[in-house]
Amino acid sequence: MRKLILAAALAAGLAGLPGAPATAQSAQAALDARYERALAAGYKALFLCSASANAERLGAKRSPQSIHEWELSGIYPALDPIIRDMPFEILRRSAPGSDEAPVDHVRVPFADDMPARIAVHIPGEGCFIQPIGAPEPEVQPLPADYAPEPIPDDGWRVSPGQLPESIAAILAAAAFDGTYGEGSRTTAALIVKDGAIALERYAPGFSAQTPQRTWSVAKSIAATLIGASVLSDEHSVDDPIGINYWRSGGRFDARGAITIDHALRMASGRYSDTPGNRTDPIYWGGATVDERAAHWPILHPPGTVYRYANNDTLMAIKGIGSYLDFYPAREVLARFGMHRTIAETDWRGNYVLSSQVWATARDLARLGQLHLDDGMAGGERVLPEDWRNYVSRPSGPQPGGPFGYGAGWWLMNASEGVPPDSFAAFGNRGQYVVVVPSRNIVIVRRGEDKVGTRFDIAGFARDVLAALE
Repeated sequence: MRKLILAAALAAGLAGLPGAPATAQSAQAALDARYERALAAGYKALFLCSASANAERLGAKRSPQSIHEWELSGIYPALDPIIRDMPFEILRRSAPGSDEAPVDHVRVPFADDMPARIAVHIPGEGCFIQPIGAPEPEVQPLPADYAPEPIPDDGWRVSPGQLPESIAAILAAAAFDGTYGEGSRTTAALIVKDGAIALERYAPGFSAQTPQRTWSVAKSIAATLIGASVLSDEHSVDDPIGINYWRSGGRFDARGAITIDHALRMASGRYSDTPGNRTDPIYWGGATVDERAAHWPILHPPGTVYRYANNDTLMAIKGIGSYLDFYPAREVLARFGMHRTIAETDWRGNYVLSSQVWATARDLARLGQLHLDDGMAGGERVLPEDWRNYVSRPSGPQPGGPFGYGAGWWLMNASEGVPPDSFAAFGNRGQYVVVVPSRNIVIVRRGEDKVGTRFDIAGFARDVLAALE
């Protein structure tokens, strides 16, 4: 019997290795293909849900055709050709098919013998993706007293005269015509100088009321939320993250030494399986933050090695869990003046603040302005004094390449033509927020750049700053 068990284990171990039995390889290929279809269906369901529902919350509209054209094209090569032709259905609260009621959920089938992938909308909280295989929920009726949520004015002052009209036209055109990256697809460009909007342009179908997924700009938002928790004296960046997953019998394992600061600086020392730490099981598969982000082992002493990882940001946010339980992210963002930003969660309510945030270009400009104003918003201190200096200080190990890293923010101190105090939030598909304290300027660029294209944010920032001299 023992020999049979060892033989079975050996056969399983050889599957997928060069020379492994063809039947094992083909079975694995079929399994991988099925999993990719499940992920693609989850990706599509979540984007159709979030793009539609979060825009409608602000009085804007996104058609499925627009979402297919922008958010659902030019994505990961493994998923891109699958997503295009997948059928879908957007179900609404009071009468399915009505555009007047809020989205209830979105369904995208992926296999005949499995339930469809489902993204569920919670009004005012955005959408989450259910686990693969979860049953489809019933459409919820609208309450009799339902009324659309009132959204405060964004408070921006528009002063286009700060840029000569001819220069503004040239900059706006260059942001959209591929000057800063062949094949790049800009959806919004916004420049704030001295607290007023100096330039604002949108692609057709987008406006100041159109939110987009921030992707990794969410990491900089996460660092800002952590600043609010530090101001409250609830937490310190030197606090160990200390989640229960890393504790047994009243004692922490080696990961108990990881602090919030280590995680913000991508210096936890933990292993991750891919460069950039792809977290598809959380983003599209319906796995939870606890299941997929907490379990990775430690390989280096905390604070000694830089490795960009979604998991680190997710753990940093877990480190202020008690604060966010009492002050939900939405309330804190409102204190920042970011009323048009939604921090979405996994299906168990964990914030996915490595990527899954939806915000307008103006709200991202408000994020930058908050740091220019040293953590003051609406006459109230909402971040600690000098929090800007904390997040833009390269005190930890640094990445190779043209940009440094602070605490949840990238550093542009080595970018030619850009002041050395400049720092920025960067996100997938071309999301950028550049903060230039010495010039009192914020530059926002939103995009849906296809895989393989890149927007030259350093070049764009350099030219904007030169135009505003």
